[in-house]
Amino acid sequence: MTVFLVFAAVIVLLIAGIPIFAALGLVAIGILAIFEGNVSSIADTVFSHLNKPILTAIPLFVLMAQIMIRAKVIDDLYNFAHTVVGHVKGGLGVATVIACTIFAAISGSSVATALSIGSSALPQMKRFGYRERDALGVIAAGGTLGILIPPSGPMILYAIVSEVSIGALFLAGIIPGLLLALVFAIFCIMQASSRKDVSAPARASLWTIARAFRRSVWALLAPPLVMSGIYFGIFTASEAAAAGTLYALLVAIFIYRNFGFRDLYECAYATMRTSMMVFMIIAGAAVFGHAITIIRLPFGITEAVAEIGLGPLGFIVAVMALIFILGMFLESIAIILITTPILMPTMAHLGIDPVWYGILLMVNLELAMITPPVGMNLFVIKGITDAPLSEVVKGAAPFVLLMLICLAVLIAFPALATWLPYSAGFGR
Repeated sequence: MTVFLVFAAVIVLLIAGIPIFAALGLVAIGILAIFEGNVSSIADTVFSHLNKPILTAIPLFVLMAQIMIRAKVIDDLYNFAHTVVGHVKGGLGVATVIACTIFAAISGSSVATALSIGSSALPQMKRFGYRERDALGVIAAGGTLGILIPPSGPMILYAIVSEVSIGALFLAGIIPGLLLALVFAIFCIMQASSRKDVSAPARASLWTIARAFRRSVWALLAPPLVMSGIYFGIFTASEAAAAGTLYALLVAIFIYRNFGFRDLYECAYATMRTSMMVFMIIAGAAVFGHAITIIRLPFGITEAVAEIGLGPLGFIVAVMALIFILGMFLESIAIILITTPILMPTMAHLGIDPVWYGILLMVNLELAMITPPVGMNLFVIKGITDAPLSEVVKGAAPFVLLMLICLAVLIAFPALATWLPYSAGFGR
């Protein structure tokens, strides 16, 4: 009953339009006032959670993405992917998925990925006979890869709340992210092959491919620079973010030569706004986690699971079903902050790997981006076209099924997520 009341209180506040950090903080203050009689522990709780060096990774990764976008480094990505695979029937869909995959590894944002790639991909796909519904679907689904492929904002947030290594999570997201991109690409080819009105541009010459590669190589090098440094232990996640930001800045200034002090100010200002929002949310989540620990809510769930006899697999399936339903109504950050503090003790009791669970959570949050009524990517894609929202939903529907299948595969084969981080030396 207590679990239901806490969940209900937070969800009602969110539906009422109250910001996430405020909703979590208000519920926490209410709990502390009732059960402790004072709220004096809030300041120490907030300070202890924000006084962590790893938090510097958030503004640095955001700044890296802002610089790459503002310098128009990203604009060459879709052109390169289109040049390489566009001649294949369904190749434009594959190019969209490839561009989304690479952009996701730079921006860490699903919405930014869908918006940036969609504006370039949609006109081309419609030009070569793709149904608008199909084109909108692949753009909306491809954009979700920004949550799973590192560096990912939601992944960093989950790592902070759960106290799991960010480096381990980044590496864990690579294979599932590429697997999901491969499944999307294969589906695009199959979908286009079944339609006679879909055509493809002529095969590009080797010279054209080489020229497109030369223009996009600086964007292509960014993800390997960040991830290889983490994998080989050259630097931590925060140092990787700093290296990536420095790389983006040098490319923008000396290679593209279209980045000045005014641009740097705009990027820094946007980064500050985003980072402050995230830090406020972390502060609210910290107080919320402290409050539910005071009333032993997580431990009550653990005891209930033990009494029912629900094993690790049954628990994971039940949690994934719950998060899928929550994803239809709540935003991904809210889901992470509400569920993670409550579920972590139970997962520890059942011996569930938090890195593996984190990847399952990210895939489920990707689903939330394209499932109505509150799928954020659906509305973003709707904003760049005149098509009705129902067409965007119908186009994204097959990808929802594909993602559910991939989620089931990751549940059945945890090593797809855990092998890479543990082979790199991140302990269990």
